[in-house]
Amino acid sequence: MFKTPLHRLLLIGLALLLPAMAAHAEDPPLVRAQNAVRVLNDIMQAPDKAIPQDLLRDARAIAVIPDMLKVGFVFGGRRGEGLISVKGPDGTWSNPSFISMTGGSVGFQVGVSSTDVILVFRTQRGVDSIVRGKFTLGADASAAAGPVGRTTSASTDEQMKAEIYSYSRSRGLFAGVAIDGAALRIDYDANEAVYGAGITPRRIFEGGVSNVPGPVVDFRDRLEEYTSRQ
Repeated sequence: MFKTPLHRLLLIGLALLLPAMAAHAEDPPLVRAQNAVRVLNDIMQAPDKAIPQDLLRDARAIAVIPDMLKVGFVFGGRRGEGLISVKGPDGTWSNPSFISMTGGSVGFQVGVSSTDVILVFRTQRGVDSIVRGKFTLGADASAAAGPVGRTTSASTDEQMKAEIYSYSRSRGLFAGVAIDGAALRIDYDANEAVYGAGITPRRIFEGGVSNVPGPVVDFRDRLEEYTSRQ
């Protein structure tokens, strides 16, 4: 019986994985911002299946990664680009920094899928980690699948101990999902393209930028709208 050598499978996997990942990374920053706003609008317009309002109100930061691509062939990878805003001392949301999210897995898997991801940061530790440029979900900050509905009353004990709640939407279905092992990084190139050279994440979050493009302002405004609802 003929058996395909493992190295040939790996080469085939790379041939499928790398072009798909590269093509996905081509969205310009302002298109990412528009897509992130679309994800927020779609999810928050279904209150019985949305992120609980009390969780949004108490969040320290919120990240939205639209159309995160997952590709698998023997081994797999995932990559997405989005935005993250942090809540200031006065309770208002900052201008967002651009971010990327990547991860990998090994095992028998075949296929390509696209998923919207939302991360809700519940503690300052997770916020401080992303300001420094990179952290890994589950390692640098504990993460759990987030509850959905009008309140967090359905949260489990395990969920309540998590520093980050994670959610995803695939094929129209929205639910909490565990995403341990994914690395979140500041996208310095996208930040430079939007805000200018030498702009740090901390400066963005602390209001030290001007002439912010409309799609980026819209993301911040939608967060203000959805987190201030009663």
